Amino acid sequence: MDEQSTLEVGSNPEAQREYRDSGGTIHMKRLLLRLLGEDTAGLRVEVYDGTALGPEDAATTVRIVSPDFFRRVISGRGRELAFGRAFIAGDVEAEGDIYGLLGIRDRLGKIRIDRRLLSDVAHVLGVHSVGDLVALRPLPAPPEEAKVRGVLHSRGRDARSVSSHYDVSNDFYRLFLGPTMTYSCAVFEHQTDSLDEAQINKYDLICRKLGLVAGMRLLDIGCGWGGMAIHAARQYGVSVVGVTISAEQVKLAETRVAEAGLSHRVQIRLQDYRDISDAPFDAISSIGMFEHVGERRLGAYFGQIESLLVPGGRLLNHAINRSVDTGRSRIDPSGFIAHYVFPDGELLETGQVVSAINRNGLEVRHVESLREHYAATLRLWVRHLEDNWDEAVELTSVGRANVWRLYMAASAIGFETNELNLTQVLATKSTDGKSGLGLHPHW
Repeated sequence: MDEQSTLEVGSNPEAQREYRDSGGTIHMKRLLLRLLGEDTAGLRVEVYDGTALGPEDAATTVRIVSPDFFRRVISGRGRELAFGRAFIAGDVEAEGDIYGLLGIRDRLGKIRIDRRLLSDVAHVLGVHSVGDLVALRPLPAPPEEAKVRGVLHSRGRDARSVSSHYDVSNDFYRLFLGPTMTYSCAVFEHQTDSLDEAQINKYDLICRKLGLVAGMRLLDIGCGWGGMAIHAARQYGVSVVGVTISAEQVKLAETRVAEAGLSHRVQIRLQDYRDISDAPFDAISSIGMFEHVGERRLGAYFGQIESLLVPGGRLLNHAINRSVDTGRSRIDPSGFIAHYVFPDGELLETGQVVSAINRNGLEVRHVESLREHYAATLRLWVRHLEDNWDEAVELTSVGRANVWRLYMAASAIGFETNELNLTQVLATKSTDGKSGLGLHPHW
């Protein structure tokens, strides 16, 4: 049976008989047990050839609908990326709890590819030998995969990287972010807080940490769709300059500012933080943008912020961090997130961030972890995306919607297991030892 005919096993009676006669179902079951373990990671797994393993009432049913799934997961590239490609391409589907699907991803990352496993894969693909299997051309990556070129963290490459992530569709983001259009960790004062309430809590916490009062001038670096700028101007009476390098964000942010009647207090710019020259500012917020800066540019980033602040001015840096220093900041270039979500993204350990701030003319005064808050935020985003699934697909594609579904679910687990952290770091431009802060936090 050739490779193409395996695609027909699920619906073609003649192909099914040939497949069974050749021992295909035996090889398939053995292959699944090798890949997933005897308990199938607690999932229901159904395969295009009729093979099924695991309890029928499992919270998650995984359907392998194409033999291309097996071709991808045994490929030479990292199996996390291979699994992600299979999911985005539609070779494997999940029904029910999306978080259960991550159990398969984790199992695949631990398997050892040996000749017996390759022999089973060759058999279920219908190729004659392991040699023929190895000789198969690599499958193309799904079209949703990001491709950015140029010098790492140059203005042009950063703009293309940010555009690939944020310029998907403002309406698509609204489906899971909600009315606040806030794409960063919320703050839950109570477990019953809605997503919108928690995002307002976050903005207000930042405003209080920055000590904002009427008449001040605030710079919001990476202003997104304008949420922080609108809140600070409306609730604290400050003048705000918000900058982003996403054209789609600028369009919507300007509209939202105008609808809020705040155009006289808020200016939104399509501008790189490196090009801001109209100092001084009394306070600077950077919310969910720091991950795009890069370790090699920390000095330039914090040095630029220091130069823009008035003496005694404050910085609030809100960013995802690694929980431990792994010796590398860049998100694994061969992994799923780097290929589909954050090209060139970098995550530093909190201590590295604190040291970089202190080295560049600012004084760190307060550090707060919001790790559990981000896990809760992400789970709400996943739920909202799934609740609006048909519209999300219509606005983008099944593949693009699945990118965000898989990414956000995996990230939620990362924060819950302390693989990832989210910290707010408050720093001041202290002058002659004077920080301008009281003896105790006032927020």
